[in-house]
Amino acid sequence: MKERDAWNPLTTEEERIIVHKGTEYPFTGEYNKWKETGTFVCRRCEAPLYRTTDKFDSGCGWPSFDDQIASNVKRVPDADGRRIEIVCANCDGHLGHVFEGERFTKKNTRHCVNSLSIKFIKTEQ
Repeated sequence: MKERDAWNPLTTEEERIIVHKGTEYPFTGEYNKWKETGTFVCRRCEAPLYRTTDKFDSGCGWPSFDDQIASNVKRVPDADGRRIEIVCANCDGHLGHVFEGERFTKKNTRHCVNSLSIKFIKTEQ
């Protein structure tokens, strides 16, 4: 996890999503169908956010996770009050939204995450 003065530089599109709370188009992100084993970290500060063991295919078009790495993902009410935004607890970078009660998994939670908000770190064998 990096401190503010060492955050990774962002492309224009990454900044649109992470800083300005944008959304990538569904089914376009590189991690939507990702199957390798490892950890997803925040693209900006590299805080560990999600394990691939918690990733599942919800069919929504974005990477979906039913759990997070404890205390590294923060929930914030959206400005419109209709959804719950998820952000990196270290840098407040926008990740996506969390939904509950959809029954996709036993945990009954879906973190719907923009691929451009995260970066994959492969587990060494």
